[in-house]
Amino acid sequence: MKHYLFLFLFFISSTVFGQKVGLVLSGGGAKGLAHIGLLKALEENNIPIDYVAGTSMGGIVAAMYAAGYSPSQIEYVATSPDFQNWVNGRLKSDYKLFYQNKPDNPSFITARIAVDTAFQVKLQANLINDVPLNFALLELLSQASASAKYDFDSLFVPFRCVVSDILSQEPIILKKGNLTDAVRGTMSVPFVYRPIKIDNKYVFDGGVYNNFPVNVVKEDFNPDVLIGCNVSSKVYNDYPKEIDERLMSRFAVFLFLSKSDSTQLGQNGVYIQPDLKEFSVTNFEPVAALIQRGYEAAMKNMPTIKARISNRTTADGLEARRAAFRKKNKISFIQDVVISGVNSKQRSYIKDVLGKSAKELSMSDLKKGYYKLMADDIFETVYPRIEYDSTKKAYDFHLGIKPDRNFKIDFGGNLATRPISNIFLGLQYNFVNREAYTLCANFYSGRFYESMQLGSRIDIGGHFPSFVELDYTYNHWNYFRTSEIFVEDLNTVPLDQSDKKLALRVGFPYKGNTRLVFEGALFRNFDKFSPTENFSTTDILDQTKFEGQKYSFTIERKTFNRKQYPTQGSWTYLSVGYVNGSEDFSPGSVSTVPTVNNKFQEWLFMRAISERYFKISKRYTLGYALEGLLSNQSTLTTYRGSLIEQPVAYPIQDSRSLFLTNFRSYNYINTGIRNVFTFRRNLDFRVEAYGFIPFDQLQEKNNQQAFITDPSQYFRLAATAGAVYRSFIGPIGLSVNYYDDPQKRWGVLLHLGFLLYNKKSLE
Repeated sequence: MKHYLFLFLFFISSTVFGQKVGLVLSGGGAKGLAHIGLLKALEENNIPIDYVAGTSMGGIVAAMYAAGYSPSQIEYVATSPDFQNWVNGRLKSDYKLFYQNKPDNPSFITARIAVDTAFQVKLQANLINDVPLNFALLELLSQASASAKYDFDSLFVPFRCVVSDILSQEPIILKKGNLTDAVRGTMSVPFVYRPIKIDNKYVFDGGVYNNFPVNVVKEDFNPDVLIGCNVSSKVYNDYPKEIDERLMSRFAVFLFLSKSDSTQLGQNGVYIQPDLKEFSVTNFEPVAALIQRGYEAAMKNMPTIKARISNRTTADGLEARRAAFRKKNKISFIQDVVISGVNSKQRSYIKDVLGKSAKELSMSDLKKGYYKLMADDIFETVYPRIEYDSTKKAYDFHLGIKPDRNFKIDFGGNLATRPISNIFLGLQYNFVNREAYTLCANFYSGRFYESMQLGSRIDIGGHFPSFVELDYTYNHWNYFRTSEIFVEDLNTVPLDQSDKKLALRVGFPYKGNTRLVFEGALFRNFDKFSPTENFSTTDILDQTKFEGQKYSFTIERKTFNRKQYPTQGSWTYLSVGYVNGSEDFSPGSVSTVPTVNNKFQEWLFMRAISERYFKISKRYTLGYALEGLLSNQSTLTTYRGSLIEQPVAYPIQDSRSLFLTNFRSYNYINTGIRNVFTFRRNLDFRVEAYGFIPFDQLQEKNNQQAFITDPSQYFRLAATAGAVYRSFIGPIGLSVNYYDDPQKRWGVLLHLGFLLYNKKSLE
């Protein structure tokens, strides 16, 4: 009897205290964030988790838990602003490396074309930029990989995830290897993220073939109890009788989410399905709400979970085990950089950019170098990986590079209710040798504005990175009397303005995101205009030609989140310079001023700009703009010619498309307040007001001559109010604009696209 009693007690104890619990987390895009709430509820109730597996977003959450992150730590990561940058492909401003940025242009579609050695053209579709995501996963999971010696059974919690091999049309169960690779592979949604290579196979999102990997946990771990959380939309109780438009629009998502079958869990399993009907698989913004739904669903099922699972963990014991695991093999520095996919000269350039002349690199150094490399925009793929070398007992940084994305074509422009619409085409060719080279061109074409710019650039890496630019720019502006759809322009004087500029620039980074630029340029401005407001179409216009040289030194830092209508970031700009040149004047048919040749002019100038946005609340952002100009520039031969070449402020979005007499001065301050109200995603309402304060003013003498006087009005107002919707092809803006100017008082502007232009010669 004693032996039977012993066996009975042994059986009971092994059942109660030896229960093993497996957790399965499905894919489902942004809805997978609800899994974090499930983990919170399980740990709060001391429910043990002995094995974990997931697919896609479920694979990410499962991997972080297996890597030793607590549910609260995972929640902290998911609710941080950085997380939104990772999933949307946005670079954090500190890593955009503004000194390498090209000037903003009105493009909204980019096509990348690779031409191989056989001159075969490959067109690459637009994907979400995976640069911030790749490095974030590297930081979060590399140490856990090394701690487990690249065996997923040796992680804090044994882990499995599913990826899809599209070519062989089968799922692949990942049990070992680099944890970063596994997570990056399981979330590679086709047409959204690039696939990655694992064991010489290109893999995609695991949800294509196994979105709810219950069978994986059963076969690999055989747990006593299974908890499965499904957030996939691809579950139907009844097959729909009719296919409506709403359902059709979601079919593309369903293609990548295999059916999640709740019956797989078995009789001893617990199936959890959070109520996520009103959430989108592509909207990652409502993180807190999604986590809460997962938590509520878990708590609703908690009595069943507790009835199935008898044993419990303790918070202190769990945290002690977690801390011990994460303490192992801490990554303190990188000893070597291993680069594949490029030739020796390209490898030298990349190591210079990364700063690998030092014997050791910290993670912070590595991150800055990686983002600096990606800012070049000359590589199709730069996939990072950190691996532990047991022979050297040190960590190496591996980069898999594919440098064949050499052509880029940009399309853009704007459509507007005023005659300022134009189209834009940009061309760019990149290649890397010992340095990085860029050849580019852009073209604007429209009734009001046309332009051409040809440029070249060399980027030099190393301890003291720099760039050298040479470009030629031609601008042509045609101001004329015409009407808007809503409000007519008044008293517009004929003006045809053009400028040409050949510039050489040398630039250097300063303290990360600031750049220092030295510029020397040759320019030629050519203006045709009527000397009076009384003119006819038969009159011959006056002509002023001003050509010379410009030398300047500029310090600039720009971290705006958008190239037009920003809501975050700042812009700091300081430029000092010297201009000299000669003026030629040819009178028209109604002018009384004689011809002038080679009239010499020279002046010094200093321009400073400061703009910044502050997030006051979830729906309100306050911004300011401040600009100042000091110069000793003097007048040209005629009043009209002087007015045209006088510096001008551009307070609101359409200012560059107007000739504003009252916003011109040789010395001025322009200041403004910007109020941005965000009512819903991608829709802002903006109210902005600016005050232009001139310190001098041009007046017209007899015989069309100009002289400088004190201002007749020391404060001139410009204001705008309207809505901006951020569409996939650029902003759609509808605004009412006001200028305290005789040429333009009120106007209503509706535009689609960016109101951006190449810089004028003296800007």
